[in-house]
Order: sequence, then C-alpha cells, then structure tokens
Amino acid sequence: MRFIDIEDYNPQAMQLAMPVYDRMRRILLAAGRTIHPNYLERIKEIGVTTLVVEDAESYGITLDEMLDMPTWMDIIAVVQEAFEDVKKGKRLNVVAIQKAAMTLIQEVNALKTIILIPTTSISEGLEKYAHSVNVALLCLQISKQMSYSPVQLRDLAIGALLHDIGKAVTDQEAEHPAKGFEVIKESREISLLSAHVAFQHHELLNGKGYPRGLKDKEVLEFPQICGIANLYDRMLSNQKLPPHEALELIMTKSDDEYSHKVVQAFVNSVPSYLPGTKVELYTGEQAIVIGIKNHLQRPVIRFLESGKELNLAENPSVLISKVIN
Repeated sequence: MRFIDIEDYNPQAMQLAMPVYDRMRRILLAAGRTIHPNYLERIKEIGVTTLVVEDAESYGITLDEMLDMPTWMDIIAVVQEAFEDVKKGKRLNVVAIQKAAMTLIQEVNALKTIILIPTTSISEGLEKYAHSVNVALLCLQISKQMSYSPVQLRDLAIGALLHDIGKAVTDQEAEHPAKGFEVIKESREISLLSAHVAFQHHELLNGKGYPRGLKDKEVLEFPQICGIANLYDRMLSNQKLPPHEALELIMTKSDDEYSHKVVQAFVNSVPSYLPGTKVELYTGEQAIVIGIKNHLQRPVIRFLESGKELNLAENPSVLISKVIN
C-alpha cells in the first residue's frame, strides 16, 4: 500500500487500496478494484490528485498509523456542518464538535505516530474540512511531547478543528482568524483557549504574522502548535512536498517563527519517510519504506532488487540519499 499521484496510476499494475469519495461523502470507487480510464477522468474532474494503491512493490506494506477512512470522513462531516451552520448564522453544534475532538484524542493516543490521509485524496468540495481534521490530528500528535492534561487536549483539538471557521464568513485571508475567534467565543461551552487557536494560528514569534503581528510570548503555545500543523499539512497536500522536506523546512523556523520547544515536539512526533515511499541510498541502491519501528526518522526498508529488509535505526551507516518516484 502506498500513496501515488493520480497521474502515475497504472491500471495494469495497481489497484485501489482505499476508496475514493465524492463531495457528498459517498464512495465513488471502492477499494480492491482497478480504475477504468473513464472513471479516472471523472475522479480528476472532482479534484482528486492522490490515490492510495497496492502494487507488487508495495505488497504487504500497511499504513497502520493512519486514521481509518470512515472515522476520518465522519469527523470531516462534523467540521462541514460547523462551517454550514456558521454560514447560516446558526450556533455551533458544540456537542458534536466535542464528541469529534474526543474521538480524535482516543485515536491518536492509540497510535505511535500519525500518517495523514492527504486532503487531495478526496473531492475538492471536502478538502478544506479534511484539512481541519488533519491539523487537529497533527496537533494531538505533537501534544504527546507536551504533557498536557485531558482538558488541555480537548481544548486544543476543538481549536484545531475550528481553526479556519472564520473562512465560513469571509473570503479575506487576513480577516479569517479574527472572524473565527468571534464565532467560537459566542459558544460559552467552548474554552476561550480554543478560540485563541483560531485567532493566533497565523501569528509568528518574529512579529511577521497576522492578524495582529504579535511577538514572542504574546503568541500562545496552542496556536503555535496549530500553526505548525497547518503549515505542514499545506506543504504535503497543496505543495506536494515529501514529508522529510517539509520537516526540514519547519526546523529552520525554530526560535524565529515558532518556539524551539514546539518545533522540537513536532520533529519528535512525525516520520520523515512514510511507508510506501521509494528511496535511493547513497550506495545507489533503491528501496521502499515498509514500516516505522523504533525510530521515526530511521524507517525499515526493503531493497527493490533483492527483497532484503533492513532497519535503518539499527544500521546508522546506511543513509537515504533521496526520494524517487
């Protein structure tokens, strides 16, 4: 099982490993089948650019660290409902949002790390809601390094799920954090800290963020975590950066845009190379990542030519040179 760009799909060698959903959250194509060229074009038309497939090279590889698709879609539906309620001038369904947050907390606690389902793997109509769910998942994964209480985890998860809710009432990028803050604080059952996640997630320690240009300790820790999670998911889904490059870029922002503490927690929380990623070693040998065991940045690989498996965490002299398509 592995992620591929839809343009790299080969019907003779690949079959879907996860279903494709349309904008109404209905299964358009089920897992375990090949895609007819006509259906492939239809999938492209609805904005899907990433597929999860199984082929000979990725046989036996699982993505156990990924949230299961039905749960992901259910929480996307909660976020979508929140956006639609705000657009209609209705109050947020706080009970549904709290339940979604608790579900994510339980799911993340059960996993060693988190592998995000790309927002580009579903219809464009659902992408912004899927992004919010992914950001919440990342925030909770990062928070494992922070020793937060259950109440803090809940407040962080709710804030992350609603971090872009201001976009339901404005199309202006610079305005949506403040608008989101106003929306969330109307619900007294939601902590003001959650509202500040929406308000400050684009603020930076160096004062170059928005909407208020806050600096240093004026930027709270929760919004910093959300800001990094937001940036990372955008890098992976929108910019199509491989995880190790996104990780390296975020590391350069330590003590400038985000605190060293939060950046280090992020680095210690996410893997550099996802299972199913094909890589080339400095020896010129090619391999595929088959799992993550005892080191997030040093995965287990399988050589493409020999089929031999090697745990890089136990072989420090074996280094990955680059990711290959």
